[in-house]
Amino acid sequence: MAHPQQMKINQNDDHEDDYEGSSNLVNLQYHMGPVLASKVLDLYIIWYGNWKPTHQTIIRDFLNSLSSDVSSSSSIPSVSDWWKTVRLYTDQTGANVTDTLTLSGDYHDTTYSHGAALTRMDIQSIIKTATSDDDTLKRKLPLNSQSGLYLVLTSYDVKVQDFCRAVCGFHYFTFPTLVGATIPYFWVGYSGTQCPGICAFPFAQPKYNGGGGSAGGGLNNPSRNVMGPPNGDVGVDGMISVIAHELAEVSSNPLVNAWYAGDDPIAPTEIADLCVGVYGSGGGGGYVGKTYKDELGNGYNLNGVNGSS
Repeated sequence: MAHPQQMKINQNDDHEDDYEGSSNLVNLQYHMGPVLASKVLDLYIIWYGNWKPTHQTIIRDFLNSLSSDVSSSSSIPSVSDWWKTVRLYTDQTGANVTDTLTLSGDYHDTTYSHGAALTRMDIQSIIKTATSDDDTLKRKLPLNSQSGLYLVLTSYDVKVQDFCRAVCGFHYFTFPTLVGATIPYFWVGYSGTQCPGICAFPFAQPKYNGGGGSAGGGLNNPSRNVMGPPNGDVGVDGMISVIAHELAEVSSNPLVNAWYAGDDPIAPTEIADLCVGVYGSGGGGGYVGKTYKDELGNGYNLNGVNGSS
């Protein structure tokens, strides 16, 4: 898989103090709220806009990799190894973040039901549309308030409030007055056309480095900080990192009252924020760290199912 940036960890080390994060300058604390500890976490994907089947396959492979057992040495380190570290977070009952995440449904909003320019609150309205009964034959998702988690993904042509300027993704919980229940969700946008240098780094060159936000080129790219995308698409490989980032945070802080640092839950420092931009040993200061390379010179740090990386 393409560089989940949650934590700088040793994939073969199961010491519990690893889950405190990688920074000695941030005091990560538990605030007594729940984590996503369902025996099985049902993940529902809402594909908003125009999506290529190949893009959907790459994203599904990553999500299916979280609970997949590693059966060969060639698959190590794996996405499921990384998820075991996220699982170390517990709530006040001692329950860990779930070890089993299942893709339980898809909804394709190809009509752009809320337009192509969205506010943050529109993301909740999209979930409402995807889970509301109507008289059409269009298949809807269940409104699962017991073990559900919803992921909204917006396509290349959809503009979202603060996207590229301040965020590449975010997580929160739905309001009962709007959606019908309080359920955690997260959103990630496709950055391949709008801001690859911001939200798809290290597969695109940041503008402040003089690259103009252009895509990386593997072995032919002169910058040590920019890599070719291991699954072949700058935007989607960038999304995988952001999806992993937000998934780790929504799992450990679903109602914004569990694991975070700082005094303000509205603007917390969460577990995935501790190592943003660090993907391997020696990383920091704009250098992503030492990662694995495939036969084309593309960088990766975890292996997923179906040969994805």
